[in-house]
Amino acid sequence: MTTYDQLDAWIDAHFDAQVAFLQELIRVPTDTPPGNNAPHAERTAELLQGFGFAPEKHAVPEAEVHAAGLQSITNLVVRRKYGPGRTVLLNAHGDVVPPGDGWTYDPYGGEIADGKIYGRAAAVSKCDFSTYAFAVRALEAVAKPTHGSVELLFTYDEEFGGEVGPAWLLQHKIIHPDLMIAAGFSYQVITAHNGCLQMEVTVHGKMAHAAIPASGVDALQAANRILTALYAQNTLYLSLTSQVEGITHPYLNIGTIEGGTNTNVVPGRVTFKLDRRMIPEENPTEVEAGLRQLIADTAASLPGVTVDIKRILLARALQPLPGNQPLVQAIQKHGEQVFGEPIPALGTPLYTDVRLFCEAGIPGVIYGAGPRTVLESNAKRADEHLDLEDLRRATKVVARTLCDLLA
Repeated sequence: MTTYDQLDAWIDAHFDAQVAFLQELIRVPTDTPPGNNAPHAERTAELLQGFGFAPEKHAVPEAEVHAAGLQSITNLVVRRKYGPGRTVLLNAHGDVVPPGDGWTYDPYGGEIADGKIYGRAAAVSKCDFSTYAFAVRALEAVAKPTHGSVELLFTYDEEFGGEVGPAWLLQHKIIHPDLMIAAGFSYQVITAHNGCLQMEVTVHGKMAHAAIPASGVDALQAANRILTALYAQNTLYLSLTSQVEGITHPYLNIGTIEGGTNTNVVPGRVTFKLDRRMIPEENPTEVEAGLRQLIADTAASLPGVTVDIKRILLARALQPLPGNQPLVQAIQKHGEQVFGEPIPALGTPLYTDVRLFCEAGIPGVIYGAGPRTVLESNAKRADEHLDLEDLRRATKVVARTLCDLLA
């Protein structure tokens, strides 16, 4: 048997334990918001200790966590040093959007049916806590590397931009790997992704009794005019196409809107939040300035209306760094062998906190356990699930890749 065959066999022999590990992770909620995620880190650390790992717990100060809009964050780092050489970091995030309605399975049950495991974060991305931990366990049991290091990094704020996760750890020099792989899906290796700008816009008018509306300024009607102007941009964006395969064009979405005080009162204030996805070719500063100008100009044409605009998030696009080729080549080679089909290198319209490593000059890619598309897994929808064979095979690909990188 080759070393690769032995790695595969170890993963097969321990797969029941790997699935049980993932079930335990799903059963501790990490809804973000509200983002009270330190308890999950504590449970994860306890489980990792059972593997003989010594996780470092890096609790982010409460004031910084609250400023990021979350309640508690403890980042976990597991360092496995084998000898001189490069460090490869494996990063998955445990925070998830709340489950919402429509589930036919317990969102925190980790139930298994028809070869699939169900639960919030089964596919994005507690599954890759499992992928990466068991790939490292297989590597150490079989290949017994004598060069380089592997670091497991488990963070809890990717949904909010990664500022108190990877960004905080990089800023405090707690991590600085040579290469990194982040949670993703099994049938492609992602080398680029969109950027994202999120803003909160508050439209101010003047409250009035609905019986005498002329005595007020209707903030909702004004917001409607501004929203119409914003949505019209999506037609223009169709002509801005990316040269990155897998990414199409920019788009804008209004995710939430609230305002008014009662049915019989002219609304004096309306607040909405927008999400603008940016293709890698766009300049984020110019995109933000353009949207601010559009909103301000529209408001200026409405007597008695003022607006406040606050940036919530600016996530820059992931751009491929030249040093990511060893990662791409190893994942593609082993992915094709294990899955029996080519694994393309693509961009994705999503945004992730991998961009933070790229901005720090650390080459990285996105690869892990999951289907061909987000839609197939029901990620961020009811009955999120993961095909357990994708988990098994992705773990083999990552273990083999680590073997190559640390040879």
